[in-house]
Amino acid sequence: MSQTVAPTNDAAEDRTSPAGSSPEPEGSPAQKAVIVGQGYVGLPLAQAAVAAGVDVVGFEISAELAQRLNAGQSHVDDLSNADIAAMLRQGYRASADPQVIADADIVVVCVPTPLSDEGGPDLRAVEGSSATIAEHLTPGTTVILESTTYPGTTDDIVRPILERSGLRHGTDFLLAYSPERVDPGSAHYGIVNTPKLVGGATPEASEAAASFYETFVDTVVPMSGTKEAETAKLLENTYRHVNIALVNEMARFCHDLDIDIWEVIRGAATKPFGFQKFTPGPGVGGHCIPIDPNYLGYQVKKQLGYPFRFVELAQEINNSMPQYVTSRIGDLLNDDAKPLNGARVLLLGITYKPNVADQRESPALPVARMLQEKKADLHFHDPHVQQWRLDDRTLSRVPDLDESLREADIVVLLQAHAGYDVDSIAAQSRTFFDTRGLASHAENVHTL
Repeated sequence: MSQTVAPTNDAAEDRTSPAGSSPEPEGSPAQKAVIVGQGYVGLPLAQAAVAAGVDVVGFEISAELAQRLNAGQSHVDDLSNADIAAMLRQGYRASADPQVIADADIVVVCVPTPLSDEGGPDLRAVEGSSATIAEHLTPGTTVILESTTYPGTTDDIVRPILERSGLRHGTDFLLAYSPERVDPGSAHYGIVNTPKLVGGATPEASEAAASFYETFVDTVVPMSGTKEAETAKLLENTYRHVNIALVNEMARFCHDLDIDIWEVIRGAATKPFGFQKFTPGPGVGGHCIPIDPNYLGYQVKKQLGYPFRFVELAQEINNSMPQYVTSRIGDLLNDDAKPLNGARVLLLGITYKPNVADQRESPALPVARMLQEKKADLHFHDPHVQQWRLDDRTLSRVPDLDESLREADIVVLLQAHAGYDVDSIAAQSRTFFDTRGLASHAENVHTL
């Protein structure tokens, strides 16, 4: 049974629903949803929706990817081939034909929004998807944007493109924003049990979008508008970004003051109120934390003319961590009378988070680049990655981890995958640099 959390403004309680926005009567055909983009966000969303009885088509611009999905082949970490096969049995199908949009009651846009050269979101995929939807939009459709972006995108960018169809929002179709909150690799939180924010361009749009998500999400949280929903997502990730920067900076001066930052965090984390645990690391990665706060900073500076100083400072600190890690590697080798030039360096864990193969924005990449520039003899191991593309060269995972541990001049733990026995690895290493604070204290173990 899903739960809708009502917004605080009284006006949201008095709503009338235009045609196509009210829940289907019992016994009526299932809602038809087209989910645009079948990647890390769109595919898990399709899985949850089709399992709840929604008639789902995954629209994917790549015909090859659509064919692979229809053949039961997954391309994301969180879904196996067996998961895709189960979706197909439940009625899911992928398509590269935009005509499927014309038959949809709900169209959800889940396309990437990377950073542009100017530091704001690159909206080309959103704009292209919106244009494609406009070409096939039919009256009574609810369009929902899930891609992370800056406040105002739904109303100021997507809506005008959709209205090129000749249809008008609020009269012919409805438009809403609902930020994705996918946590790749999480064993605890998925689409169903993560509360879903929904902000419509009108109260009727909020109601229609909420009605769709209530089909398969436990808790739906209506927001007062699209901009509020867009900004809430950016606040979530900016909060994490700033706090990660705080502990990263503390780790650096704690090292200089000969203070164990991990012991400091352990002590602070025992407080049952007023403190949330964050841990330092070699940098931040993934599709959210290094990217999303920049959207907010970009829009503040663009529209208001002044900087979002917390975001800029956090970005400066977090972006400097790979350089700090590289410098520490050189210092540790120097302590052993070994120059970094020619030293055999083994990096463990090159993905952006534990237990996934996703390497997007992983801090391991700038660390590796800096080590290569200093002419280190670079090697890597990751249980989830066999080949690692480093600009103009490709590294293969070391075939024998134990042998490589013994051969390395220094072993650097960048990502703590569950498959690593960190203490055993440290014991086999000549010098072990633990950027995740997991190894037991030993003479050869060094932490951030």
